[in-house]
Amino acid sequence: MNRKANGYDNARMESFFHTLKTELVHHRHYATGQEATRDIFTCVEQTRRHSAIGYLSPIEMELNAA
Repeated sequence: MNRKANGYDNARMESFFHTLKTELVHHRHYATGQEATRDIFTCVEQTRRHSAIGYLSPIEMELNAA
């Protein structure tokens, strides 16, 4: 899968970035890069649910594991 020009190599990341742009970035106007970084971090790390961990956010999963 890691060979040059393999079409499946980046499929998961491309899907992730498409979802991120569709759900978040294209609907907002950011004055600074720092503001965009903070908003994206909040979306990915604190609010976005992940099917691999039982549809919990990463923060919820860490709190449940502790």
